[in-house]
Amino acid sequence: MPPEENMEQNELGTKRIPPLVMKMAFPLIIAQLVNGLYNIVDRIYLGHLEGAGAEILTGVGITYPVILLITAFSNLIGNGGGPLAAIRLGQKETRKAEEILTVSATSLVVLSLLLMAVFYAVKTPLIYLFGASQRTFIHADSYLSIYLLGTPFVLLTLGLNPFISAQGKTTMSMLTVVIGAAANIILDPVFIFVFDMGAAGAAIATVISQMISGIYVVAFLSSRHSTMRLDIRKPVIRKKILLPIISLGVSPFIMSATEAAINIAFNTRLQSLGGDMAVGTMTIFSSILTFINMPITGMNQAITPLVSYNFGAALNERVRSIYRFAAAVELSYTLLASLLCNILPGIVIGLFTTDEALISYAIPYMKFFITGMSVFGLQCSAQNTFLGLGQARISLFLAIFRKIILLIPLVYILSATPLGITGVFLAESISDATAATVTSAVFLATLPGILRKGAPKP
Repeated sequence: MPPEENMEQNELGTKRIPPLVMKMAFPLIIAQLVNGLYNIVDRIYLGHLEGAGAEILTGVGITYPVILLITAFSNLIGNGGGPLAAIRLGQKETRKAEEILTVSATSLVVLSLLLMAVFYAVKTPLIYLFGASQRTFIHADSYLSIYLLGTPFVLLTLGLNPFISAQGKTTMSMLTVVIGAAANIILDPVFIFVFDMGAAGAAIATVISQMISGIYVVAFLSSRHSTMRLDIRKPVIRKKILLPIISLGVSPFIMSATEAAINIAFNTRLQSLGGDMAVGTMTIFSSILTFINMPITGMNQAITPLVSYNFGAALNERVRSIYRFAAAVELSYTLLASLLCNILPGIVIGLFTTDEALISYAIPYMKFFITGMSVFGLQCSAQNTFLGLGQARISLFLAIFRKIILLIPLVYILSATPLGITGVFLAESISDATAATVTSAVFLATLPGILRKGAPKP
């Protein structure tokens, strides 16, 4: 192992927590913000098209559940394999970490091909299920038909990036995302405006950008600069290695997959109550929420391998310190983001559309949708610390609790009352606040026992 890699690995277990977390988190936060621009920039550009901009924006937004499901499968492997590899690195078992990486990469390729086949087979009924009208279907179908071609690149980029972060190489992890997102920002206006291709142009720009990122991340992990090396000449899937990956990854998988289910519930309910205008409002709100969540995701991508490494090295007090620092930072951030959206709703909504009718329609609903986000930082910091500790069952329960047990039923229950459309948006805030409280309580109650038991031996 080269000297600089020894230094990076040793830092994970020795450097003071606040500067170490921020050193690792900063590039990952930048990477997540830029990565979020893949879909958000598409929506911003499309929402500012003259004439049918709001209609095209709504159509592309309807495809979001498919994008979430594809992301979910990358999380199943990447967020399961990444922490396990980090634990092995903490235990100085580099060869076992490489086995986890190879099995994960092979699984991602196989999954991507299966997902493409399934989504192409059921594309049309899915789009209508997700809340499309006759007017918005054509834009949704145009975007999704092209976007699906980039599925292998999406899974490889998102699914393998946690293995770069697990090595402490967060700047490189950032670069793998930034180069693709930068390409998308440049290519979007070319295909959308210059070639006048609308939704199809946005999808083409996205696929090209995803391909660039996917090639880059595979090239790095296959190079001598990576602590654990990916040998693309020896693809393999081993049940003994894959099952623990899936067991740990099922929680982040469900967190993403249930976002798709939630999006479907939101859109179908809003379509029946308020039509395309209500669905367009949810498209904007989900874009705002995605952007707010990007820095939190970057922070969590930093703390998860840090927790895993120190847990594997039996440095329990450092594990506690990492959680406390992350919780303080993330709670402060979500409080500030929620406050900003409540004070300046028109300005925030106006970033995504110039349609005055849509802006006026959406403003009154912002406070009902976003206020619960104020304490969401507590949910995220505890949830991802559980992941770093390898606690698949607890993490899975908490993921199901917020979205399946709370949010989806609340969407239908509250919207059936006199609240109507307001109830749909209010359901998000109630579930966010409740889940944050319950998750924090469960975490504080179970952490001492988990640390006493220690990490499993290789």
